[in-house]
Amino acid sequence: MRILLIHPNYHSGGAEIAGNWPPAWAAYLTGALRSAGYSDIRFIDAMTNDLSEADLRAILADEKPDVVGVTAITPSIYKAESVLRLVKDLHPDAVAVLGGVHGTFMYQQVLSEAPWIDVIVRGEGEEVLVDLIRTIDEGRWPADRQAVKGIAFTETGPDGKRIVATQAAPTIKNLDAITPDWSILEWEKYKYIPLNARVAIPSMARGCPFTCSFCSQWKFWRDYRFPDPKKVVDEIETLHDRYDVRFFILADEEPTINKKKFIEFCHELIARGLPGKVLWGINTRVTDILRDENILPLYRKAGLIHVSLGTEAAAQMKLDRFNKETRVADNKKAIRLLREAGIVVEAQFIVGLENETAETLEETYRMALSWKPDLANWAMYTPWPFTALFQELRDKVEIFDFEKYNFVTPIIKPESMDRSELLDRVMSNYRRFYMRKALFSYPWSGTGQRRRYLFGCLKAFLKSGFERKFYDLGKVGYWGPQSKKSVDFHFDRSRTTAPIQADDWPSSAGRSGKTRAAKGTMRASVKACGGGTEQMEDADESRSGHRA
Repeated sequence: MRILLIHPNYHSGGAEIAGNWPPAWAAYLTGALRSAGYSDIRFIDAMTNDLSEADLRAILADEKPDVVGVTAITPSIYKAESVLRLVKDLHPDAVAVLGGVHGTFMYQQVLSEAPWIDVIVRGEGEEVLVDLIRTIDEGRWPADRQAVKGIAFTETGPDGKRIVATQAAPTIKNLDAITPDWSILEWEKYKYIPLNARVAIPSMARGCPFTCSFCSQWKFWRDYRFPDPKKVVDEIETLHDRYDVRFFILADEEPTINKKKFIEFCHELIARGLPGKVLWGINTRVTDILRDENILPLYRKAGLIHVSLGTEAAAQMKLDRFNKETRVADNKKAIRLLREAGIVVEAQFIVGLENETAETLEETYRMALSWKPDLANWAMYTPWPFTALFQELRDKVEIFDFEKYNFVTPIIKPESMDRSELLDRVMSNYRRFYMRKALFSYPWSGTGQRRRYLFGCLKAFLKSGFERKFYDLGKVGYWGPQSKKSVDFHFDRSRTTAPIQADDWPSSAGRSGKTRAAKGTMRASVKACGGGTEQMEDADESRSGHRA
């Protein structure tokens, strides 16, 4: 059986300015398929290779696939749909498969607007995809598709067409049994610009034990599971030894949630001598940094060079609105602790809600100067359509062009300014912040790895700015304050959205959150990301009454 996996060609001018990121999903799915006995697999990275539709058509014309799988996050959903339409035009008998978070929850809308898609894999894909491929390979598709758990499809019956979602598949309990096949990727093309080194995005834990209303991680993965830290280090060692990877970012939203496991991970990296060969970065919470104040030197010793903090807002009013349960002073202290430990720290600011003003944007800039992070990022608020916060803000959302849901395009229009002014003021923050850093900070930010890393980050910013790729500035026509009146975000206002389909999607985090809320131990919508008092309990420690 010939299996073809394709990563759609979607660009937004966001995180990709730091380099070309390897699509780890292809490695994890390929590993599962090979373990099940399927070896005729090809992966096409249309994004990294910037393949046009004509380029992709030429490549696909020479293929004879039985199954073609494409993934999609929300902003890449239209590109993914287009890829599968091209596949069906060229190979009408091939089974067109879509996976990813958007299709998991918006499958009715996706199958309605892209009827050429044969099936959507919902949730984590390794076991579901193997079951689906086996069904096709054995000639039981589509007759037995109702028996495949964790998929959605369109079927025609006596009453016409209807969209069907089968029972949700169980989550993968034994993460240690998952062995990705990293050989499927073109490693020479995945470079992290700040270090001029090959980069990887391995996964450690899956899911999240908390239920933030603005996040989809806990919904998509459903259970929080953590593998043996030694198994994760095995993977990183393989990435370095076989593919010369010298920098990695953990795919986890917040890998420090389970303090005990994270410390084991760091000790294992040190024991194998990897910190001298590989540097790495993470996203995490302010509260975790405050909690771990005394062991931050251990994290740096293990090779941790870059921490992106979910500070989210400079004003206490905004922190309270996000239910961050942190204080402005906490953010400042966490940044100081990381810098003192020799770790490059990035402050994340969320901007672009309906109450954004010129004054609040200026306040984030002033706070960034006061807090003294090494890096700062102003991300446009993006209301994922499958989150509770989207429903809460629905009357404020007027743009349903999901291709623009990318953290760099203003989706919600502030009441006191238009979107072009919002973009201009955000760009002003970037210009002023990094100009000061380049002239008065980076040249004197110590020596060795930390200093080189910061200058590498500056290089990435300058490169993307010169190429007009940063924040998609070239595409929207922004050239500075003088051009803000002519900015065009190219919204497709004809697009609409549909309700989330998640009633059949059980989540242990959601159930436990409701249970704890009913007992009065916490609110139903815990806001742990970047702040919050919640901490992960280790099974052994919870029995003795201690938290991890």
